[in-house]
Formats: sequence, C-alpha cells, structure tokens
Amino acid sequence: MNTLTKHYLIAALWTSQNEEEFLDDIYDIYDFAEESVENAEKDLNKFKELCDHGKLNPFESMTEGQFGHDFWLTRNGHGAGFWDRGLGKLGDKLTYLCKACGESDCYIGDDGKVYLT
Repeated sequence: MNTLTKHYLIAALWTSQNEEEFLDDIYDIYDFAEESVENAEKDLNKFKELCDHGKLNPFESMTEGQFGHDFWLTRNGHGAGFWDRGLGKLGDKLTYLCKACGESDCYIGDDGKVYLT
C-alpha cells in the first residue's frame, strides 16, 4: 500500500464512527476490504490527474501523507483540509478540485471488513 492510500485510509477511520465509537479505536487500515483499498487508490489517482490537468503540484508544499489525509478530510467536508494548511491559493485550488470527487464514507460489512462508499 502506498503512502497516499495509507494516510487516506487512516483519516477515513479517524473521522468515521459507528453508533458507539470512532472506527480507528476498533479497526486499522488492514481491516479495509481489498476492493475499498483499490477504490481509494483509484480516487487518489483521479484526483492527482485533476491536479496535473490544473497544472498544480501539491507535492512541492506537502508530503504524500498530508496529501492523502487532506484529500479525505476535504472531500468529506470535515472542517479541515487543503484550504487550512497554509498553502494559500494552492490550498484553495486543491479544495475546489477535490469537491468534484464527491464524498465518501466508511461502513462495516457483514464480513466485518471496512468498506468505502
């Protein structure tokens, strides 16, 4: 699993909860269903392509881990993300592009694995 995906999934667990507790208290990134990991990688690659088409290079200003984390937070409107990292116009542009990717959420399947919508 690459760094982008790892930190994206960490953020997903950290911000998601069941009725009683946050998922990162119960699960870790290795509890995601394989198809959800693959979908996360596809979403991250799609977003990186949007950045390339917009002639944005976020990796000059942040690590891959920060990028993966902020992508999850921003796309889901968690009140933090690209726009508040101190990146100025770059953060604003990344936030704008990120919204085109839509929201995602975590849920626990009948098999006990974590899935992304």
